[in-house]
Amino acid sequence: MFPVNSHWHTTVTNAPVLTNSTNLVNTVGATKGLKADFGSGLWEGGPIGIPFVVVAPGQAKSTVTFEYDDESDHEGYPIPPNPPIEGGTNGDGDRHILMVEPAECKLYELYSAYPNGDGTWNAGSGAIWDLRSNAQRPLGWTSADAAGLPIVPGLVRYDEVEAGKIEHAIRMTVPQSRRTYLWPASHFASSSTDPNRPAMGERFRLKSTVNENNFPEQVRPIIVALKTYGAIVADNGSSWYMSGAPDERWDNDQLQTLNQIKGSDFVAVDGSAMMIDVNSGQAQPFP
Repeated sequence: MFPVNSHWHTTVTNAPVLTNSTNLVNTVGATKGLKADFGSGLWEGGPIGIPFVVVAPGQAKSTVTFEYDDESDHEGYPIPPNPPIEGGTNGDGDRHILMVEPAECKLYELYSAYPNGDGTWNAGSGAIWDLRSNAQRPLGWTSADAAGLPIVPGLVRYDEVEAGKIEHAIRMTVPQSRRTYLWPASHFASSSTDPNRPAMGERFRLKSTVNENNFPEQVRPIIVALKTYGAIVADNGSSWYMSGAPDERWDNDQLQTLNQIKGSDFVAVDGSAMMIDVNSGQAQPFP
């Protein structure tokens, strides 16, 4: 999932805390609990989380028509029969379809995707990512996510937790963002200029005082990742909601214990020193 020197894989343990960190945390919700917005089973008929699929090499590519046509990628999308859709096939939410094509080493992502019945699709927006590259979206462009970021690299996956280590930042949502974006984001989704609202691309780090050993086994790697790589604001939504892929092996009771961690356990950090080029996702480490 992107080169090892990508911002996704760069540690922020030494990143400086922003001077208005407390205000940013309070806006998101200092007393709100951390939420794993993923798990096992179904919620309102759909999987709990944002699913993705690894498609077979040579999967036929479908034509997709976009609402945000001028900010979408127009190659064909390798949508398999009956693809997993966020919220389920009858869902009316974000309806992301996320596809990894291993032979091409590409990631295809669609937002608000609906089938037409003839093999073609309509979607709000779509983005195609070369997973071997640090190339970014053009500044001002959206992706399949509000911040212009890819979604799959920021998901918490069960295979990572089973292996005991998550080596990337985690996608999260906030209820109120502001009308700007910070590298590595490329797009905003707000009309507010309130400086105490987080920007798209804002990064929050869990304080080192939170002891992962006080939590169940499945959530310990998540806590360590939040202290090491942080969480990136990628969309508007609920406070401190972390995104992950659904999996029947998740223990929802264990995931629920993350709610003991509150917003006040986070700080907003300044990640600007990681940036080498505003048009690249390559990052330099903090000293």
